[in-house]
Amino acid sequence: MIALSCKNITYRYGSKPALDDVSMDLEAGRFCALLGPNGAGKSTLFALLTGLLVTNEGRISIAGFDMAIDARAGLAKIGVVFQQQTLDLDMTVARNLNYFAALQGLSGAGARKNIDAALDRLDMRERAHEKVRTLNGGHRRRMEIARALVHQPEVLLLDEPTVGLDTASRLAITSHVHDLAASGLLVLWATHLVDEIGDQDHVVVLHEGKVLVRDTAKIIAGAGTLTDAFIAMTDQVKAA
Repeated sequence: MIALSCKNITYRYGSKPALDDVSMDLEAGRFCALLGPNGAGKSTLFALLTGLLVTNEGRISIAGFDMAIDARAGLAKIGVVFQQQTLDLDMTVARNLNYFAALQGLSGAGARKNIDAALDRLDMRERAHEKVRTLNGGHRRRMEIARALVHQPEVLLLDEPTVGLDTASRLAITSHVHDLAASGLLVLWATHLVDEIGDQDHVVVLHEGKVLVRDTAKIIAGAGTLTDAFIAMTDQVKAA
């Protein structure tokens, strides 16, 4: 089942295209890395997927909903973790999640059930009554992912989610999110860090607004490494 589809997406800031004819079809239950250097267009694509930006050039559908026709239904199927943290540091983990659940129209026993399930998926239940300010960077990020799951979305978008984390925290977060994909979610993980990507992960390499290749990391790497292939591709485009 195709959980997220982009067809011929183009977006310009003035006369400069930030995205140029971007297309991809991503299936449920897949971890897909949107891999690109800084300035590749990753954040612009996420802004389009989440309705922060709108383009008339191309089509986006999420969980079968055309974003140009029924954006509200499509957005209801998305959970988002942005690069910048958006937590209330002086509230507890549970109160942050309850507040977000209310924004999603959830309350009472249904909200509590979803919150507990989201915390369990990220191994955060024991932190529920701690203030966010007391959490380390890795646990704050896990909490943001749990928050993105409260309304039980079908698509999880993460924009450079490990920025500023230490190596152990990065590994823990990537492991948790791979588990979420294995449970049936489509995960679209924007990054410029090749070591966050496994051999069997699907990869879309984005550079200067264009998709260079779409395939598994292992196939893109070929006889070498994904790092070598990524550097070669982006360097070739720069030299052209």
